[in-house]
Amino acid sequence: MNLKTKHDAAKAVSAAILFKGQEGTVTTLQIQKEAELKEHITKVPALLVCVTGKIVYEDESGARETLLSGDFVNIEPMVKHRVNALEDSQLLVIK
Repeated sequence: MNLKTKHDAAKAVSAAILFKGQEGTVTTLQIQKEAELKEHITKVPALLVCVTGKIVYEDESGARETLLSGDFVNIEPMVKHRVNALEDSQLLVIK
């Protein structure tokens, strides 16, 4: 299987549950170049992993990280954040 098969190629931003365990979930995100995952919050800690592509993660505390393939960032709970894709990108969100 491939992460791309979980997404609608026509959508600029697409999310799908990849795995749901007893204690957490893994969500796959596909964000097309120049698209944005709009500002939102998570109620629990999360880990954002860039599988392919290039994205910019920003949050309300002033953090700004550019992630390339293999890079990751910890997302704090109750902190507004957003993601902008500089290239077509595949991401994993682990909660």
